[in-house]
Amino acid sequence: MAQPFSISDEVRREALIKAAAVRRERAELRNQLKAGDVSLSDLLGRVDDDTVGKMKVLAVLESLPGVGKVKARKAMERIGISDSRRLRGLGSRQRGQLLEDFG
Repeated sequence: MAQPFSISDEVRREALIKAAAVRRERAELRNQLKAGDVSLSDLLGRVDDDTVGKMKVLAVLESLPGVGKVKARKAMERIGISDSRRLRGLGSRQRGQLLEDFG
């Protein structure tokens, strides 16, 4: 029986450090959204950046000033965006609708 693939401790440690740095960067972007230093259109224009493109739409909307969990979920439901959708996975119509509603 073949042994399952395992990675070395060093590779695992490097991956954990990289993942923690990406989480910090995303948290900082959400804080900048909350403060109004970054706009939704700024983020949508940067979806080719992995850090931005892999952010969940729901988390981004909830970080906008004046938008809470309920308002964010209702808007996503109305537009037809899944709760698990990430910014990079949005269609052009969905992007346009989000900018119209929150931009």
